[in-house]
Amino acid sequence: MAILSKIRDRSMFLILIVGLALFAFVLDPSSIQQFFSATKANSIGEVNGEDIDREEFAKLVENYKSQSGGRVSQMQAVNAVWNNLVGEKIFQSQLEGAGIVVGEKDIWDAMVALPEIQNSPIFKNEAGLFNEEKLKEYIANMKADAEAGESQAWLNWLETEKSIKQNLERQAYTSLVSAGLGASLKEGERDYLYQNTKIDAQFVYVPYATIDDNAAKVSKEEIQEYLEKNSKRFKSEATRSIDYVRFDIVPSEADDEGVRKEVTNFINDREEFSSAANTKVQITGLKNAQNYEMFLSDNRSDLAIDNGYYYKNQLPAAVSESIFSASVGDVVGPYKENGYYKISKIIDFEQLPDSVKSSHILVPYAGAVRSTSLKTKEEAKKTADSIFGLVKANKTKYTEIADQINTDGTKGKGGDIGWTRKDQAFSDSFDKDFANFIYKNPVGSIDVVETAFGFHIIRVDEQKKAEIGVKLATFARLIEASEVTENSVFEKAETLASNLANGEKLEDLSKKENYTIQSAKSLKVLDENIPGLNIQRPIVIWAFSNEQELGDSKRFDVDVNGKRGYVVAVLKAKSEKDGLVVSEDILEKIRPELINKKKAEIIKAKIKGATLEEMAKNTNTTVNAAASVTLLNPLLSGVGNEPSVVGAMSTIKLNEVSKPIEGNKGVFVVKVVKRDAPVKLDNYDMFRNRIIDNLKSRSYQLFQVLEETADIKDNRGSYY
Repeated sequence: MAILSKIRDRSMFLILIVGLALFAFVLDPSSIQQFFSATKANSIGEVNGEDIDREEFAKLVENYKSQSGGRVSQMQAVNAVWNNLVGEKIFQSQLEGAGIVVGEKDIWDAMVALPEIQNSPIFKNEAGLFNEEKLKEYIANMKADAEAGESQAWLNWLETEKSIKQNLERQAYTSLVSAGLGASLKEGERDYLYQNTKIDAQFVYVPYATIDDNAAKVSKEEIQEYLEKNSKRFKSEATRSIDYVRFDIVPSEADDEGVRKEVTNFINDREEFSSAANTKVQITGLKNAQNYEMFLSDNRSDLAIDNGYYYKNQLPAAVSESIFSASVGDVVGPYKENGYYKISKIIDFEQLPDSVKSSHILVPYAGAVRSTSLKTKEEAKKTADSIFGLVKANKTKYTEIADQINTDGTKGKGGDIGWTRKDQAFSDSFDKDFANFIYKNPVGSIDVVETAFGFHIIRVDEQKKAEIGVKLATFARLIEASEVTENSVFEKAETLASNLANGEKLEDLSKKENYTIQSAKSLKVLDENIPGLNIQRPIVIWAFSNEQELGDSKRFDVDVNGKRGYVVAVLKAKSEKDGLVVSEDILEKIRPELINKKKAEIIKAKIKGATLEEMAKNTNTTVNAAASVTLLNPLLSGVGNEPSVVGAMSTIKLNEVSKPIEGNKGVFVVKVVKRDAPVKLDNYDMFRNRIIDNLKSRSYQLFQVLEETADIKDNRGSYY
């Protein structure tokens, strides 16, 4: 009974334990750990111990993507939001410590000063000057709309305010730090003397090139020792390297021929069995079709009708001659262009200019596009006809009336629309009735033309480069891989993946099957671009998964620039954060350095003697002279730029032979015979200011330093 009583008292505890035991069947140990650590599970990272909430971060990412209009990828948005949040949190502690506060008036003044605000016509009065009250009214309206449920504009405005505040805070902090950077006149004097003292010297120079590389080979142990001694230089982010084989799903020759035959079948009329009519029916081909838009729609053309006119040089070279040799009503093709098979029917030939300059007077009516007019269509037509009678032979009157009644961008310009290119005129965004008038009538033509916007009095002012253009009705079918082809490509990719899983090597299989192996080296945990594959974030996530070991492989479905396919990837190399990384790039940098170090020791052993002349004789060289060398210009005649050697020359005693000095191009022994200090100045303010300016020019490094010293934990790679 006592035991049962204790069980009852602890019933909730037991339920929790049993529940966790059940979870253990479906969750890994890390999931259970996260169950007891909700804070960490909901954190995308930390900055100086302060969590960045994962859900809030995700909302900011989605908002950033929305504001960008879909022009950024997921990871670009993630990185931009992360950098902004980290910068905000790093600076916040610095601002609090410095006592910097940015008030509402500071933000408002900065906002009002923005060129976008000052120049916006929304905030200008009748005189065309910026009106602060109009800006306040605009903001009030946005807030009211947000309270009514339309909040996006208001949220964007709040983000703008926040961004302005952050910029002001950072400018204030940077200015405060810059104000603390200074230099004394004594430092200016010392810098002037140090940089401009002229040095005359003699030297013996033994180039590294005189020692054969084979005599200075560097062992793996020496490279490892060097890396360990300079570990801070070579510690890096975690990286992964992969090799992969790409299998593109592309149409086979049989697929190509099948599409060509299908398109050919649409040229002439044909009979097809109709299940609805339970008999054969006549299907009209392109040659006899009258309504081209309906024909393309009914037969599901992969390209919509194009009402544009094309010159001969704008058509595919394979068919341009055939098209311009044909007559209206003829069908040309099938021909291949940009991945499609096409057949084209000639609708019209027309002598057309390349571009037209025109003017208009618009009389809209109720119901026309973008019209606020209350006039009926009949009233508008009567007004347009009346205006036409006044202006058809009077350019001055045309200009006056256009400026009086037009409400678009041509007001104040006498109705002048400017130049319209042919491709613009016959595009979907331009009214086809307007385009037909200005392109199919000569210069000087003027008439009333009805368009979707109302009645225009259109005048053709100028035309350029008239040529014969052709209008085509084109039926197109995309050349795609068939299901048979797709299955064949999938089978090849799956076979490779299976062979790799069974322990075979990619290199051996590539020789056998003639695969092309491509590599992606030193991928970082937040990368999304893979060379040769563009954005393929799932592959990077796989490579960084804790479960993956070197040699593991996997098949991925990919889409590269709209082309589908498969990739079989193999994990080839991995390094962890702050580990020593030995890559080819690093070896290329340090190997010459280590070789020259070895050569320097060999050369030093050869340099013997008490004088430069003896040393030159023992090393088979000569004694060289350097005149008027300065630290500002550390060039040695016959050698080149050697700042470390000239730096040593500025401090060693006069007329004493130095110890061997390792330079950029070889080993040097020098004797300074004279140092001429520059003329003393009355004031060293210019040189002091130069030091200060140099310090302030590096203020951009401020955030970099703050970021390096901050305690930042980044968990983005676990969630994105």
